[in-house]
Amino acid sequence: MGHAIEKFARQRGHDIVSVIDVDNFGDIDGEAFRSADVAIEFTTPASAYDNCLRAMRNGVKVVSGSTGWTDRIPQLRKEMENDTDATFFYSSNYSIGVNIFFAVNKYLARLMDGFGQYDVGMKEIHHIHKLDHPSGTAITLAEGIIGNMERKTAWTESDAPSSNEIRIEHERVGEVPGTHIIKYKSPVDQITITHEAFSRDGFALGAVVAAEWLCDKTGFYGMDDMLKF
Repeated sequence: MGHAIEKFARQRGHDIVSVIDVDNFGDIDGEAFRSADVAIEFTTPASAYDNCLRAMRNGVKVVSGSTGWTDRIPQLRKEMENDTDATFFYSSNYSIGVNIFFAVNKYLARLMDGFGQYDVGMKEIHHIHKLDHPSGTAITLAEGIIGNMERKTAWTESDAPSSNEIRIEHERVGEVPGTHIIKYKSPVDQITITHEAFSRDGFALGAVVAAEWLCDKTGFYGMDDMLKF
């Protein structure tokens, strides 16, 4: 993701003033990093919170795409209350197509809420290097259904979900960039919607576009703020 983000940023006329990884993490407190308008953060669930907080404490706006740590985002927002200039943008997926898929998912959930004979479940498929499961995108999709369907109140990875739960299956195969499948199944038929990424370029480009959008803003934002679906 880092290489793809750098490629699109340069193509769109931006300068990369600092690149931080596990081998030079101390440079996040350096002058070069602090000169950045926006930092784009794609790391690991274990390090994302500290990375984002430290970047903001150095006066740099942050666009984060790391997944598997969203339980700590409310804590990060609380930390931001102490700094009126702190600026943070988060999405579980920066692909424009996926965000259109999010909107379709919510609409379909509202429509299907009146048809109790259809039960809903989903499956996400990613490359073998992905550390977390279910994917952040799958969780966002599940939350979109829960927010628009009264009979579903939680998601689970259990093989035996209760009637109020959405089961999320996960599979790790080769170098698959990301596929998400949502199924509404009744005794007589099935409705399926799918988003399949062909490469990681869509995620990287979306993150760069988000960074451009964030440059003149302060506060906490997400893709709904930028796209206004």
